Amino acid sequence: MPSDDHHGRSGQSALRSVRDDSARGTLATMSRLLVVHHSPTPTVRVLTDAVIAGAHDDEIEGVEVVVREALEARADDVLGADGYLFGTTANFGYMSGALKHFFDTIFLEAGGALADDGSAVAASGGKKPYGLWVHGRYDTTGAVRSVQSIVGALPWVQAAGVLEVLGDVTDEHEAAAYELGGTLAALLS
Repeated sequence: MPSDDHHGRSGQSALRSVRDDSARGTLATMSRLLVVHHSPTPTVRVLTDAVIAGAHDDEIEGVEVVVREALEARADDVLGADGYLFGTTANFGYMSGALKHFFDTIFLEAGGALADDGSAVAASGGKKPYGLWVHGRYDTTGAVRSVQSIVGALPWVQAAGVLEVLGDVTDEHEAAAYELGGTLAALLS
């Protein structure tokens, strides 16, 4: 059964959860989906909750969903995950400061690639899937670009279209957020 740890750190020291698959009498390793978000308003929280609900869809098995606020997430969370979902507000044409802090904190430890001049370069190697949702009042372009420029230097691959929401969240936006969460979780199941 997936776990949803909204507030505290997991008590497990292992990087992956192990469950007893009693139907087969064997131990199976669960994949881990890490959801990192900055949801400072009720409007953004609606999207975040829908993404998390989609990741927990009853049809998806074998995936542990770990939820961290951006200022609480650490490199060990990233290193222990098999896929990622990121949520942010669009602030002054950029991602939230909280999500930027997260990326600054984990970048090198998570395998980020830098050129000799310190600029980010395209990563090579692993291809862990990620998805992104962004909420803004007027524009999300700069926020999306800023996240993708950082993530492009990590050994991850975009696995779903970016969910960009302007203004009030509609039922269609909630459904798209649910689908985003479900898509990433299903890829890991």
